[in-house]
Amino acid sequence: MQIIEFLAPHFAFVNDPTAWAALLTLIALEIVLGIDNLIFISILTNKLPEAQRARARRLGIGAALIMRLLLLATISIIVGLTAPVFTAFGHGFSWRDLILIAGGLFLVWKATKEIHHTVDPEDHKDSMIGETLQISLGGAIFQILLLDLVFSIDSIITAVGMTDEIAIMYIAVIVTVAVMLLAAAPLANFIAKNPTIVMLALGFLLMIGMTLIADGMGYHVPKGYIYAAMGFSALVEALNMLARRKKAKKSDGH
Repeated sequence: MQIIEFLAPHFAFVNDPTAWAALLTLIALEIVLGIDNLIFISILTNKLPEAQRARARRLGIGAALIMRLLLLATISIIVGLTAPVFTAFGHGFSWRDLILIAGGLFLVWKATKEIHHTVDPEDHKDSMIGETLQISLGGAIFQILLLDLVFSIDSIITAVGMTDEIAIMYIAVIVTVAVMLLAAAPLANFIAKNPTIVMLALGFLLMIGMTLIADGMGYHVPKGYIYAAMGFSALVEALNMLARRKKAKKSDGH
């Protein structure tokens, strides 16, 4: 009874139609923002032995859920991360900016290394490529956690900007991570079965990394432009895949 009395004020929004609209909008936005994280998890886990891939995806996405719920519990601290801590080049840098820049640099580095290996798989002189090839379950989870932290902070700050209801934020985060969990395996399998998609996905990660760096430096790039570019590139690649399949069928017919 005491638990119900404690929770009741947090769920007062159920009778407010505008709160439901905010919840649905936030869920849709969080799912879209989660695509970046999902692409990274799919590419990284595909480098593991097949028996470990599903477990790594579950652990990585489960860690993302725990991290986001913990960040929501310290929401006042997260909001404080947007306050400038120092100024350079005419821009006031906050802890959020520094985290975004660090995450963007990590994504650019990771995507560049993977592109190098994809283009020239025989070149094993670079020790980092060797580490990539021999990636362990623990190494994959650690890298997923690093990116989870960056995307989770951005996700929570987005949620705070859309609603003041903490219950709405919790529900949106839980639903979003559940959708990511369901979509992770099909996306990873699709990427694994279509080698050309790997390069496209790595290109997406490179673009996302540069966007994070630009955002951290104070140059905000509207997300709509990013996802429009990704959607157009995916459409072109889908047409290429269709053309290749039709050509292959015609060759088999002859």
